[in-house]
Amino acid sequence: MQRRSLIGGVVASAIVLRAAPSWPQGDPLPSWNEGPAKQSIVDFVTRTTTVGGRDWVPVPERIATFDNDGTLWTEQPMYVQTVFALDRVKALAARHPEWRTTEPFRSILADDRDQLALLSEKGFLEAVVATHAGITTEEFRKTVLDWLATARHPRFKRPYTDLIYQPMLELLAYLRANQFKTFIVSGGGIEFMRPWTERTYGIPPEQVVGSSGVTKYVMTAPDKPMLMKEAKVDFIDDGPGKPVGINQFIGRRPYLAFGNSDGDQQMLEWTAAGEGLRFMGLVHHTDAVREYAYDRNSPIGHLDKAWDEAVRRKWTVVSMKDDWKVIYPFELR
Repeated sequence: MQRRSLIGGVVASAIVLRAAPSWPQGDPLPSWNEGPAKQSIVDFVTRTTTVGGRDWVPVPERIATFDNDGTLWTEQPMYVQTVFALDRVKALAARHPEWRTTEPFRSILADDRDQLALLSEKGFLEAVVATHAGITTEEFRKTVLDWLATARHPRFKRPYTDLIYQPMLELLAYLRANQFKTFIVSGGGIEFMRPWTERTYGIPPEQVVGSSGVTKYVMTAPDKPMLMKEAKVDFIDDGPGKPVGINQFIGRRPYLAFGNSDGDQQMLEWTAAGEGLRFMGLVHHTDAVREYAYDRNSPIGHLDKAWDEAVRRKWTVVSMKDDWKVIYPFELR
């Protein structure tokens, strides 16, 4: 696949930002409008990195966690990994004639949108597990990258990796320039995300925490070990699972956490419960013209209880319409 297809012009500017050690002059968040949200971020970073200050945080403890879907890239009208799984059902259907009469596969193959809308999360999970299993981790990685190279978003007609948020790229770079280690903590599949997050966000695979299936070590030939993906769920990194995943895979409580939905509420609560100055943020999708507008009534990126808690506890709620000058990197060209 071509590098440009994968990162979709993900912006040379983001690469420059990642490389910059500091911004002695100029604005580290140029795609953010001036206002309380931007100021709260700058104040937090300044206070936690000022040596001798009351809120200074030692470098090893500077952990920042970000949800992925809806926080770092577009999740509407359907989670990207769900689209991938649906495409994989169609690609593998010839090997599974039983799918034509078994849900959720029957509805997927028939493109029955009404029936698909009624499917439970368990039904979609069944499709994800079935289409991700039975191959090695290397084969799965290649399948993901090949799909990302050709798949296009139904509205924007661009690769999904074009639809990352420029303001969040700048925030990630700003944090790293101030010696924060940035992690993805997502309900998405860990092996679906790891092949592309480093090129796209500057977050290496070892700093990605996500849902996972069971993987088995096998010897396929003398001196040729493989890791095979099985059709079993191992860990769901969503809701209450996010603090568990942070504890298990990172081992430090975040000082900053960003999400966009009720699935991120517990991660933000866990962050807020730590000692010292902490930052909890929510991306609120309020821009139907440039992206999408949704919150309480949306089955994708449902934001209800977490929004109420953010208002009550005075966490930072970022309005996409009001706080971001641009949404996507390609708008800068």
